[in-house]
Amino acid sequence: MSEIALLTWVVTALGGLFLLAIWLIEYDPDFQRAAATRLPVPVISGHATLAILGLAIWVTYLITGDDQFAWATLAILAAVVSLGLTMATRWVVVYRTTAKPARGRVAAAAVAAGPGRAAGTAHLSSNSDRAREFLVPPERHFPVAVVIGHGVFAFTTVILVLLTVLGIGDS
Repeated sequence: MSEIALLTWVVTALGGLFLLAIWLIEYDPDFQRAAATRLPVPVISGHATLAILGLAIWVTYLITGDDQFAWATLAILAAVVSLGLTMATRWVVVYRTTAKPARGRVAAAAVAAGPGRAAGTAHLSSNSDRAREFLVPPERHFPVAVVIGHGVFAFTTVILVLLTVLGIGDS
């Protein structure tokens, strides 16, 4: 069961890294006045850092078999889950209350450019009300299926790690 936990953890991490990449691509401080992120940088970075640290400690447990590493992993997972639930709660609010634009920043740049300028040379000013209509927080771009999959695999991982630490199911 501990190896299955490792597999689910890796899948969870890949989904989380995909979401992080989307957030980093969409996060732009110049746009944050109009469409501020609801996911604070310390929460996101803490969640990702602790999850990767926990994964490394879990691998150490699998190699050494030392129960101290398993318990340390469980303690780290408690913090990861706490931060993850915080982000999930904030994401749901953003997802439900913010309309996703059809064409994102490309459309916002075109609106800001106006009819006389090329979209490639557009500079999006913070005063443009029309451009703000297209701005959404970066987490609004997360694919729902990936968010749900990340959560399901994370839940499965936590349960498998807990069962392993408690000695249930491993032979």
